Amino acid sequence: MRIIRKSDSIFAEKPDGTQVNYYMMPEYEIHLNSVPPGCTQVWHSHEKVEEALMILEGKLTALWMDESGTQREDEVSAGDLVMVQDTEHTFQNRSAQVCKFIVVKLVLHGVNNQSIFKTDKKLRQTPAIK
Repeated sequence: MRIIRKSDSIFAEKPDGTQVNYYMMPEYEIHLNSVPPGCTQVWHSHEKVEEALMILEGKLTALWMDESGTQREDEVSAGDLVMVQDTEHTFQNRSAQVCKFIVVKLVLHGVNNQSIFKTDKKLRQTPAIK
């Protein structure tokens, strides 16, 4: 087991006020983001990176361009998962409170691993040591 403390993450405060703790791994990244009220992130997209956001606290407005070039938006809140895919996108905090969310970034290879996620758990055969 490996534990990475928040104090060991790479901290950045962006010009828009967003605070990010970066946890960098060889095959993926995890970010803990804190976005202040009124903040709008820069429009961007990814060519190779899959990005997923899990909202922990607050509300965030997701804005993206769909396949026809039409701008779309939807509000997400605690417990919602946003799969960015390859869309051009941004996020806005239109609320009066800070929004906190986790970002997972992966470089995917087109292999469906759902069966591994569902079955790769070995249960302990003997009682735990007290």
